[in-house]
Amino acid sequence: MKNKITFLVSISLAVLYFYNTAFCFDQKRFILDYLYYKTINLPKEKRPKIILVLGGGGARGFAHIGVLKVLKEANVPIDMVVGTSMGAIIGSLFCSGVDLEEIKKIAEDIKWKDISNLNSVSLLKMLVSEKLLSTQKMERYINQMIGNKYFFQLNIPFVCVATDIKTGEKIIFKEGKVAMAARASATIPGLFEPVQYRQRFLVDGGLVENIPVSVAKLFNPDIIITVAVSADITNNSFDNVFFSLFQAIYIQGQQSDRINLNMSDVIIAPKVDNISAIELNKAEECIDAGFIAGKQSIEKIKKIIVEKTYEKNCK
Repeated sequence: MKNKITFLVSISLAVLYFYNTAFCFDQKRFILDYLYYKTINLPKEKRPKIILVLGGGGARGFAHIGVLKVLKEANVPIDMVVGTSMGAIIGSLFCSGVDLEEIKKIAEDIKWKDISNLNSVSLLKMLVSEKLLSTQKMERYINQMIGNKYFFQLNIPFVCVATDIKTGEKIIFKEGKVAMAARASATIPGLFEPVQYRQRFLVDGGLVENIPVSVAKLFNPDIIITVAVSADITNNSFDNVFFSLFQAIYIQGQQSDRINLNMSDVIIAPKVDNISAIELNKAEECIDAGFIAGKQSIEKIKKIIVEKTYEKNCK
């Protein structure tokens, strides 16, 4: 019997040694993955509440799609999404249950003409008549994708941020029609006419909070995962209306961005700072950058989820 036990132990050690050397077995990662798997399968009330914050950045916001793909593959439980501008648009589609592959296809195919009346003729009219352009097409486009949903009908709770251009107030949307709210959150002031809502005139939320972590804090999260797609504004050009308006928005929000990032538990920062906010044709590049940044952050996310779960259940 003793010889048999010795033989079995020897075989087990040999198998473990072979596995370690042949497959580069990482014991710490194995333990983390095991604990993480146990954690995400706990009842909702026993695991930490996770809020995902998606910042604004125009076309750079397509990077959110790559990050979402990584989070979904890792089964990270997202309890709420808070978004501004492009983060609001991507967040509205994701929380509505639109498949990520479909969102990716939308991003890669979309043109400015699909979401606005922006063209050379309308720009000329704007200069002559001083009438701003419209984003009504954007609202119709989002409605077409999500089925004209209201906030309470979403698969995942969703909140987005807009700015009242008359008062400078931060407007937080968590009820009403989703497409209208997302449109308001992404309406560039000075180029597109404000979205009228209950005697308010709403424009891009990036004016008041481009990375809306403080809004996420209002909903008592245990963990905030923030995706920041900020640009290096010193590289921006000023040779057209678009660039000048986006530059103004970024300068306005720089200080609050720094504060909000410091309040985040995990910051995912895709390398898209060389892409301008208006380059919708670079969606694929942005999505890839988001996927890479998400992969680099996923182990930290798992570790924080495990640690917060332990804290939550050992109080």
